[in-house]
Amino acid sequence: MASMGHFTIWRICAIAVVWTGAAFATSDSGPIAAKDSVRYAKLIQDARGTADSKKQIELLAEATKVFAEDGDVWLRYGQSLLREKQFDQAEAAYRQVLRLGAFQAKAAANAQYDLACLYALKGDKKSAVKWLRDSLASGFRDLNHLRTDSDLDALHELPEWVEIAATKDVSKMSRDEGWRYDLWLMDREARRIHFDPYRKTPKNELDRFVADLNRNIPKMSDEAISTAFIRYMAMYGDGHTGVRMAEGPMRHVAPVLMAQFAEGTFVIATDRANANLLGHRLDAIEGQPVQAIWDKMAPIIRRDNDMTLASNIPSLMGRTALLYGLGLSKSPDKATYTFAGPDGKKSTVTLTRGPQPKDIAHVYDSATNPVPMYKRNPDKPYWFEYLPESKVMYLQYNAVRNDPQEPLAAFADRFYKAVDENDVRALVIDARFNGGGNSFLNRPLVHGIIKRDKINKQGSLFVIIGRETFSAAQNFVTDIDRECNPIFVGEPSGSSPNFVGETIQFSLPYSKMSGSISDLYWQRSWPMDERSWIPPDLPAPPTFEAYSQNRDVAMEAILEYLKSD
Repeated sequence: MASMGHFTIWRICAIAVVWTGAAFATSDSGPIAAKDSVRYAKLIQDARGTADSKKQIELLAEATKVFAEDGDVWLRYGQSLLREKQFDQAEAAYRQVLRLGAFQAKAAANAQYDLACLYALKGDKKSAVKWLRDSLASGFRDLNHLRTDSDLDALHELPEWVEIAATKDVSKMSRDEGWRYDLWLMDREARRIHFDPYRKTPKNELDRFVADLNRNIPKMSDEAISTAFIRYMAMYGDGHTGVRMAEGPMRHVAPVLMAQFAEGTFVIATDRANANLLGHRLDAIEGQPVQAIWDKMAPIIRRDNDMTLASNIPSLMGRTALLYGLGLSKSPDKATYTFAGPDGKKSTVTLTRGPQPKDIAHVYDSATNPVPMYKRNPDKPYWFEYLPESKVMYLQYNAVRNDPQEPLAAFADRFYKAVDENDVRALVIDARFNGGGNSFLNRPLVHGIIKRDKINKQGSLFVIIGRETFSAAQNFVTDIDRECNPIFVGEPSGSSPNFVGETIQFSLPYSKMSGSISDLYWQRSWPMDERSWIPPDLPAPPTFEAYSQNRDVAMEAILEYLKSD
């Protein structure tokens, strides 16, 4: 009989330990008997079921004596202790959170913030400031909460409070001082909150951009500074990190809406006074060809991939303040556009900005075809219809959020009941206009597909994607790509299978500009998935011809595929 090597012997010993330890868990405090393990679970359950802090403290104190390695338990325990002002015990609990982590965004930053509150309430201002600075450095999200939290009132008298909380009175500043203060605050917040601020742009480039802008502010118009702020935030290189011009005239638009199609950039909607421009192709702005405009605007577009350029640039071409800020026009109030009509004849018009018009004409108003399904209910987050002639179940998924009239989980139950009860040859999920929401809400829809063999197979599951499939909607289609058997239709998605996301809001006190910063990494796909987007298996990019005629090239491609299958 051949002898066993040392590795095999040790492996058998390790298995024996697992087997003989089946009735135990392990903890720093030693073995845990099965009855104590059950008691621990019930203590945690009871603690979750009560809002009484004193009761929570009693239950969680006993639980941590049984098992002390769950950061979520320590976090809940610390919060209860802090509410009851049991400061020493609360500090010990929060230090465990810092050791173990917790299932909470920015758990470390939040624990450090609570420790700052704890020390402020104790009267130890020096320690409170130390923990508060640590919290900010760890990416604490809510600056407005910090400013108004009564637990920190004792710190307001300190000279460093104004710098920590960014509470300078901008009403007493000059124009240049105000813009420079906004620049300082935006730069500070972006770098401290962002998931990885130097992921796309090196630190020295950001430093140089900020220094140059700070120096040049006195020579720049408000529009040019605003545009530079937008450019700066786009340098962080993701679709959730960016800043917008202030409400009011800066956001006013020329009375035309343009969109990008395979054939070019076309006017798809106008006010009634300019309805003669409907269906015209854009050739130039202020005499500069469309491609030159794209090249100038691309650096200010926040994005995960270049599909967002097609989504955003045409609509932003009507923002005259933005054109002026980029040096593409001579006035912030108006710009001169050159269009080519359907007959090829060119016309040049000067359009003046204003609030978005209420009475709008659309290019498809005169179309003879019926309204396609994708245009029927754009404001509904989700809806479905069964098409008996093709045995297709069509689901339009426009937003990852709950409809107050029917939460998404309830909708999913009703939807899959209809799938089960009908003769469904193929399911079409239309997510091409879904800009995202709460990714946790996607699960009932994804799980419903996984459970059903009749739709979760090649040739029976189609997902329409496009340039606006973004954020939580990208997570949705990535989940389907990973777990199901879809055929993607349309054009590439507007985000990546793995991406930096989240929208931590901020506002700038002088300019009133506002924006968001991304502080999470969504690795929804495999670690080696470095695709810029999910590409279509059935390419069907939108065309102006189809759009204006009320046709849907994506559905046409799907129905043609089903005919040939």
